Amino acid sequence: MNRKIAIIGWRTPKASRIWHAVIVVDIAVALVIQLALILTGGPDPNTGDTVASVGIGTRMIQTLSFFTIQSNLLVLIVAITLVIDPRRDGRFWRVLRLDALLGIVITGLVFDLILIHYVHPSGWQLVATIGFHYIAPWATLLGWLLFGPRPRIDRATMAWALVWPIAWIAYTFVRGALVHWYPYPFLNVQQIGFWTALRNTSFVVVLALVLMAVFKLIDRTGSTVGPAAPNQAKRRRGPQVLPVEGQVEGQVDGQVDPHPQSSPMQ
Repeated sequence: MNRKIAIIGWRTPKASRIWHAVIVVDIAVALVIQLALILTGGPDPNTGDTVASVGIGTRMIQTLSFFTIQSNLLVLIVAITLVIDPRRDGRFWRVLRLDALLGIVITGLVFDLILIHYVHPSGWQLVATIGFHYIAPWATLLGWLLFGPRPRIDRATMAWALVWPIAWIAYTFVRGALVHWYPYPFLNVQQIGFWTALRNTSFVVVLALVLMAVFKLIDRTGSTVGPAAPNQAKRRRGPQVLPVEGQVEGQVDGQVDPHPQSSPMQ
């Protein structure tokens, strides 16, 4: 019991702010490096390809077209809001939070399992790659597990959170057909064919649905810096009775109270 209290006590708003501030710094530094490499025509941290052959405007559009960059931008926005308020809530924020969590975990997994075989970064490109694909994904996931805030994932949030990934897929294939450029080799229709690219996309979609279901299950647990769930808050209204040591909750002077009060530590 004392160990549980110590763990919960460590998950304070201050600790949450510090954790998410580190994430903000990590992504901000990686974005600055990414921008510098783009402007100077250096290698793209997402693909390793030199981007000097196209104009700056095209480079910027291509950069923003990467799922990696969009996911990191979402995480950056969410992390900033959690630095300001570790108990942040709201319908739009819940969708933003789930999209950021889902997108960045997929970014980490896909890079580790697939893209690492295509990209061999070095120098500043390696620094940005570590920030985007290693630190941001797993620091974000661990921060959510430790600090929440939870619960924040319901069915409506899950439904709205699918809008962005679906829109990104549609945008990627439509733009790729028009300009003949795709952000990732496993989606490159010109090289692997449309049906193979569509199959690869389907695998990622299934992964996203599985992750979303897992996040929903974990979200039902407590012990974060967030406020109690609405049903728990209702149960805690009114006077509270704390059982003394050695006394079972709901037992008063050796008698079992048929209507025990909830403990604040519940």
